[in-house]
Amino acid sequence: MAIDQDCPGLLPEPAAAELELVRVLHALADPIRLRIVADLAAVGGVELNCLSFDLPITKSTMTHHFRVLREAGLIRQHRRGTSKMNTLRAADLAERFPGLLESVLAAVPAAPVG
Repeated sequence: MAIDQDCPGLLPEPAAAELELVRVLHALADPIRLRIVADLAAVGGVELNCLSFDLPITKSTMTHHFRVLREAGLIRQHRRGTSKMNTLRAADLAERFPGLLESVLAAVPAAPVG
């Protein structure tokens, strides 16, 4: 896992060329992680704090899911004060696995309202 020295607070993540399809698919196989990715895709590159996600899980479980996504190369995380900010690595994924993210997200059912 490489760390970009130009961005202090960036947490370790694989380089785009090191993304592995099996790890990406494993990370996306979990409904909570898929929801996180779908939410990040919906905001189009805007950074979201981990607590911005309305997930029915404990904080420690949330931390685990974000780590799995980061280590698989789906998201980028960096520290801002006491928060971890998250963005989807859509460009890196499109470069390495063209069409994969779009196909997966197209199959995600809409979140229930209320």
